[in-house]
Amino acid sequence: MERAVLYKSPFLNHQGVILETRNLTRQEKYFKIKLLDDRLLDHEPGQFVMAVIPGVGEAPISVSSSPSQVGYFELVVRRVGMFTTAMHQLGDGDRIGIRGPLGKGFPLQTLVGGDLLFVAGGLGIIPLRSLINYVIDNRRDFGRVNIIMGCKSPENLLFEEELALWGRRLDLNFACTVDRAAPEWTGKVGLITSLIPGVDLDNEQTYAVIAGPPVMYRFVLAELVKKQIPEDQIFLSFERHMKCGVGHCGHCQFGSVYCCKDGPVFAYDKIKHNIEAF
Repeated sequence: MERAVLYKSPFLNHQGVILETRNLTRQEKYFKIKLLDDRLLDHEPGQFVMAVIPGVGEAPISVSSSPSQVGYFELVVRRVGMFTTAMHQLGDGDRIGIRGPLGKGFPLQTLVGGDLLFVAGGLGIIPLRSLINYVIDNRRDFGRVNIIMGCKSPENLLFEEELALWGRRLDLNFACTVDRAAPEWTGKVGLITSLIPGVDLDNEQTYAVIAGPPVMYRFVLAELVKKQIPEDQIFLSFERHMKCGVGHCGHCQFGSVYCCKDGPVFAYDKIKHNIEAF
């Protein structure tokens, strides 16, 4: 019997159970969640959900797992406030509400057949991991794959074991750099933009996918312009302060668009003239 797909009303709060948790860093915690009744989240890479804790509130969380995984999905939560602190206190077997999936993800049909360049800065690896693992699971559908990643220091790295696996794969190129090195760090040191000039790519065939802190974007985009990647082949996942997730409250509005409803993924050529975007 086929499993039921989640009824995708943006207002319904579905119940999930936490199957597994683990600390990735001192601030970030991993959650493996299964929806009750074996329903599938059926999300697109790049979408998010609103996680709901009764009596506490709700918050937008990027889905970090590939939709090709069946039976569960994964979230990674940074502890920064009251809600995320409450979520960090949850453990295996606890229940949590899930609203979504919400927003617009990465355009899979557009990306199929192309070469891909992933640029992940800091927490940007959380939503990009969903697409990266989808690509790995469907590797024959895509051309060359380059992944470049940067973070502040080695202790801030997420998914270290998985990154090591990516680095050993022969069917993709992976590079990682940190702003500040620890004594035991043997990898690259420097800003993420320092990795882009060394990437060998066919600009007409390449789609660039970017996620990270807003301050990173204009510098990464400047490097991609030097690589002559067409603007309509660059996709960015934006971070904004979301509250409702459906474009009603206006907290995440910049210019004429709502990050939660019209994004969080935008094509660069469609958003570049929005002065509030960058």
